[in-house]
Amino acid sequence: MYKIILFVVTIACVHSAQAETWTLPPADIDIFGQVQTATASRKETLLDVAREYDIGQIEILLANPNVDRWLPDDGAEIILPSRYIIPQAERQGLVLNLPEMRLYFFPKPKKGEKPVVVTHPVSIGRMDWETPLGKTKIVDKRKNPTWTPPQSLKDEAIAAGGPPLPDVVPAGPDNPLGQYALRLGTTSGSYLIHGTNKPYGVGMRVTHGCVRMYPEDIERLFDIITVGTQVQLVNQPIKLGWAIDSLFIELHPPLDEDEEKYANYERMVTLAINDFFALESNRASNSVVEIDNHALKQAIAEMSGIPVQISN
Repeated sequence: MYKIILFVVTIACVHSAQAETWTLPPADIDIFGQVQTATASRKETLLDVAREYDIGQIEILLANPNVDRWLPDDGAEIILPSRYIIPQAERQGLVLNLPEMRLYFFPKPKKGEKPVVVTHPVSIGRMDWETPLGKTKIVDKRKNPTWTPPQSLKDEAIAAGGPPLPDVVPAGPDNPLGQYALRLGTTSGSYLIHGTNKPYGVGMRVTHGCVRMYPEDIERLFDIITVGTQVQLVNQPIKLGWAIDSLFIELHPPLDEDEEKYANYERMVTLAINDFFALESNRASNSVVEIDNHALKQAIAEMSGIPVQISN
């Protein structure tokens, strides 16, 4: 049995006109959003549905393991995993959780407005081209950027037997950066958050370290994210959080390079729960929380990426 003190606060996560924007809950509430469903059509793949509802490719596959990604049954129910536990990070600027392949943006509210959280799926770097972790900031913004392929990518293209990459790719429909790019202030300065001319890769590990977004998502964020905005890149395949006095867990597959560390995933979940309660020990409360072991084991077995209640 775990004990924790918790203020009981009533909160409604109000869905705004755009599916990716939600009212930000107070600091002692960690969950927002709502799981919804859609009906499949023979005219659409599961990946078409994912883009329509601003969901990444891996996200929608994890939430719908029994639905054929290419030929879903006509009329099949598709789960839209649009409920989220906020990562353990400062609720300001941009937060990117790499295993989740999802970005969270906490814009500063204007006077008289309620704070909101904006979230979008992203692609991240492949195992051999990892997206860096840590805290940085946006140092530059470019509309209609050109792309200068680094020598490493030129060498990779030649080794793969494909056509050589040009020295510069001009702005336009063939530019892999899309129409908008935000530069991160990492040591090398070579990492970007950008659009893409291959949107069906969003939500997968397909980049050379950059963060790729659906074209419509980066277009929306570009004007409201300013140079100097804080960016936190975290690695949290196991997320825990509160909804009033109920404890939830959200599980994602670990990054490939962390597979050895997470070989005993159940043990890592137990450690994460212990660490979570240690961090929460200073929260005031009037309730005792017991872990529902059956619900926890089911959550580990399914690893659906959807928050699951694990308290009795």
